[in-house]
Amino acid sequence: MMFTRSLFTFAALAVFSVSAAAQDFPADLAPPQGATLLGKYAASGVQIYVCRVKGTAREWDFKAPEAELTDAQGRPFAKHYGGPTWEAGDGSKAVGKALVTEPAPKPGAIPWLLLSANSSASGVLGGVRFVQRINTSGGAGPIGTCTTVGSEQRAGYTADYIFYK
Repeated sequence: MMFTRSLFTFAALAVFSVSAAAQDFPADLAPPQGATLLGKYAASGVQIYVCRVKGTAREWDFKAPEAELTDAQGRPFAKHYGGPTWEAGDGSKAVGKALVTEPAPKPGAIPWLLLSANSSASGVLGGVRFVQRINTSGGAGPIGTCTTVGSEQRAGYTADYIFYK
């Protein structure tokens, strides 16, 4: 009886792990073998662009994101800002570096990403090694030249961020 219950529990956990990790994204964006899913969180915010001089022209350049991440029940999970950095309510942080970029399937959406991460030793984001950004909508920068150096434009966006340890 104990063996059967343990086997059932193991099978249920295995199915949950596979279904939780099964995502609809390009294979290039998959984290390395052995990465463990922490969770998937919805982001809503803006991508900030600033007018800068590049050579002899003025053009829009990416400055930073500014977004809030929530869990599946809509509860706040973390804030997202320049770095790129994700900071949870407990003060733990993960700072990412892009490894792979894939064009978003939706026009006008920022690219999908796989990032490596350096994170806090403890807290909810402690030990995070990889972050995916998928299911993006909006956020693309302004097109063309800009007139006033230093001026900013904010482009609203949504995305899903998936964290792995």
